[in-house]
Amino acid sequence: MLHLNLNVQPQTAKRLKKVLEYSRDEEAFAQNIIAYQVAELKRAILNLKLDINTYEDKYKMSSAVFYEKFQQGQTNDSEDMLAWAGLCEMLEKNEKQLQGLEG
Repeated sequence: MLHLNLNVQPQTAKRLKKVLEYSRDEEAFAQNIIAYQVAELKRAILNLKLDINTYEDKYKMSSAVFYEKFQQGQTNDSEDMLAWAGLCEMLEKNEKQLQGLEG
């Protein structure tokens, strides 16, 4: 059995206790929280990939090739390059988080 100690504001704690009161199955409640996080990560990953595809199409280069060049300082520091690199980093972070939740 897992017992959580969350550091939240009193109003949040009160609201969370109410939610738990309405949920008779704590396992289902916990699984629903995890499922929600997985769904949110998948949605974010899809949106990031769509945004990344825009840059790949515009610059006729895969993100893997671009990001390697970016890390080696072989790209300029234009707004597009910085945004594309940021998207690549966010995608990697989200994919790792998703693996952790699904793994």
